[in-house]
Amino acid sequence: MNENAQKDNRTRVEIEREATVCRRLFEDKTRDYGTAWRVLRLPSLTDQIYIKACRIRTLQDGGENRVGDDVRGEFVAMVNYAVMALMQLSLTDDAPIYLPLDEALRLYDAALQRPLTLMLDKNHDYDEAWRRMRVSSMLDLILMKILRIKQIEDNSGSTLVSEGVEGGYMDIVNYSLFCLVRLAEEEQNNG
Repeated sequence: MNENAQKDNRTRVEIEREATVCRRLFEDKTRDYGTAWRVLRLPSLTDQIYIKACRIRTLQDGGENRVGDDVRGEFVAMVNYAVMALMQLSLTDDAPIYLPLDEALRLYDAALQRPLTLMLDKNHDYDEAWRRMRVSSMLDLILMKILRIKQIEDNSGSTLVSEGVEGGYMDIVNYSLFCLVRLAEEEQNNG
């Protein structure tokens, strides 16, 4: 196996490990709450992602952690909220709010697969540049993506040259997963 194939395989394994953690939490919460999140409009999901990103940034900047939730959990939440947004985009306006668990998981898997496929392609082309980035820089990129999405939403979804909200949500999924991998590496190196 050549060096690029080894890198791609390592990344795939690490990303799938973190994506499995995200999916498991989504499944458990769906068992507890059903798909009540379906009442959230896209701007509300965007704001949920924004809240999580702001909290991480506050903690990175030395803020006191009074809630106790860890940074990893916030990145997991950002993955799941962005996947929910992608799911919402894929559903018609007349789709029911409450979806059976198996249907919700099928939609989750389909919505997550698109950014993962894009990520593996970009990862190959960019030679895993994210591995040499700081988690704080990737968080800043997530915040920028959120602000772009908010601007597009405020413009009723119209854009002149940008990719639109779907691409932004996909990038948030991928950067959050990259951060989860990097945090796991840091924990392993410090443990």
